[in-house]
Amino acid sequence: MGSNELRVIVVGGGLAGLAATVRIAEAGLPVDLFSLVPVKRSHSVCAQGGINACNEVARQQGYSEYEHFDETIYGGDFLQHQPPVYEMAHMAPKIIDLLDRMGVPFNRTAEGMRDLRLFGGSLYKRTHFAGATTGQQLMYALDEQTRRYRSEGKVTAYEFWEFLWPVIDVDGKCRGIVAQDLRTMQIRSFRADAVVIATGGCGLVFGQSTNSVMCTGGAASRCYQAGVKYANAEFIQVHPTAIPGADKLRLMSESARGEGGRVWVPAVKKDGKWAPHPDSGRDPRKLDEATERWYFLEEKYPAYGNIVPRDIATREIFSVCMAGFGVGGGNMVYLDLTHRSREFLETRLGGIIEIYRKFVGEDPAELPMKIFPGVHYSMGGLWTQYAPKGDLKGMVKGDPRNMMTNVEGLYAFGEVNYQYHGANRLGANALLSCIFDGLFCGEGVAGYVREMGADPASQASASMYDEVVRREESRIKSLLSSKGGENPYQIAKELGAEMTAASTVVKSGARLEKALAKLEELRGRHERMSLADTGSWANQNLNWARVVGDMLALADPILRGGLMREESRGSHYREDFTERNDERFLKTSVAEFDATTGRSRITHEDVEIGLVKPRVRNYGKVGSKSKTKKNEPATASA
Repeated sequence: MGSNELRVIVVGGGLAGLAATVRIAEAGLPVDLFSLVPVKRSHSVCAQGGINACNEVARQQGYSEYEHFDETIYGGDFLQHQPPVYEMAHMAPKIIDLLDRMGVPFNRTAEGMRDLRLFGGSLYKRTHFAGATTGQQLMYALDEQTRRYRSEGKVTAYEFWEFLWPVIDVDGKCRGIVAQDLRTMQIRSFRADAVVIATGGCGLVFGQSTNSVMCTGGAASRCYQAGVKYANAEFIQVHPTAIPGADKLRLMSESARGEGGRVWVPAVKKDGKWAPHPDSGRDPRKLDEATERWYFLEEKYPAYGNIVPRDIATREIFSVCMAGFGVGGGNMVYLDLTHRSREFLETRLGGIIEIYRKFVGEDPAELPMKIFPGVHYSMGGLWTQYAPKGDLKGMVKGDPRNMMTNVEGLYAFGEVNYQYHGANRLGANALLSCIFDGLFCGEGVAGYVREMGADPASQASASMYDEVVRREESRIKSLLSSKGGENPYQIAKELGAEMTAASTVVKSGARLEKALAKLEELRGRHERMSLADTGSWANQNLNWARVVGDMLALADPILRGGLMREESRGSHYREDFTERNDERFLKTSVAEFDATTGRSRITHEDVEIGLVKPRVRNYGKVGSKSKTKKNEPATASA
């Protein structure tokens, strides 16, 4: 690092991190890019279904950027600040155009237009896609752009490095990071005038999830423990359609339902009502379409059917299985694509069809897929701020406050940022929010760094960095020397089982209290661990033991936030408080880490709802008297 050179660190090699790297490098600032794995193996590569944006074809249906904005707010149960979502929805078409020019092979119509598919929470086709491997195609395109800057010396990539802690000076400004080489186990500091955290979600806190195994939430937890606020931790998305597995859960994209997939269970009619089928494990091809198949989403939500938002589909699938309707009496329902031709499936859903064949050994073109909900996404994340326009219709372009945390100079982009999805994320908005953060808010990072020109990190005291390095080295020595006998893998397994049981599809105050007591027990056991590997080269046992402590720290605001939120909203469903309560809880949960107790302190702050007022969220459920009009904000609150 030159004597007065300004520099930015981006932590995370997924879409948000790559988009930020490209935008900041474009602005002429050098970037150090850190990733746990090779950049092209970051979890964004696993995204399947698509990316939302209005285009000319969608406009011909009557769709608009405003409709996209409204659907996102409505789908998130009105818990988002509205200016950032408005900006994202209106920039979305430009992002698609840019990706197209980068060479992303979006599916095309016969006329050569970019094709669109249906996705949950919309009656309009507004999801752009590249088969069922959209995330991979976007990742490869942005990686190519990043490599261009790497070849020019503007980007330095640190792959197989793990973020350990932010370096924060006495004035509360982030001045860099401390990280560890996962091969040599070297720990060192890196100076920077701004740091962008873009490390994704925390699915591994729940044990089994659709996330990659590096999605522990460790980086977010370390920032939280260092003083960064954490918002809406209790809102965890459980995807309705995943392949049940003993090792992990594998996603069957929402695109399967968007392309006509139908969800059903074996059932029979008794006195005009559906009852569990006496032979529910029978070959599904031999069950009569009209009398032995209950298409419960289509029946309960006739307006949207199988493309209701994820929180609704998940609860319905969970409910019918708990009521005894599951396939073979177990926790599974059918996701049926057998009415689609093999050619259609291979062309538009080839990626997920291949995954299902490989891991289940059955062909979805011949037999319905067996699926069940699985932990998938965190709507919560590091607390961030933004600079709204005067009329609230978007954010001020280039403002350094956009997506900066409460620690000056430390930003959060992508899934690790809580801003865009409220209480429930609409499918295909994740890829958009990641790239939007990087491209739009990355400009603000560059502006902030230039303002730091008179006080560059390169001139900061070395002792500040050395102190954090020594502390992390001391933490490692303590872990390596511990002889308490507890197994970190067993602790993580029990944590995942407890979190899944207490804080996913259905919650209650009593069950959350029980989970908090279990968390207390696991914390104590974590202090009494023994490591099987005490070596000094590529010690994965050490890294896992360390991150288990970070997952335990992050589990606290997830549970405590859910306990304090005495209502049901989006993905957060309390069976003891089944209604949404806007008067008390149209607010963001904000957690702060208490270093003296190791627990979270949670407060609530208002959200900006100046563009769309809360209204009843029902998606055309049978028996509901509530109606909503497209493009017309309603005023009734629920």
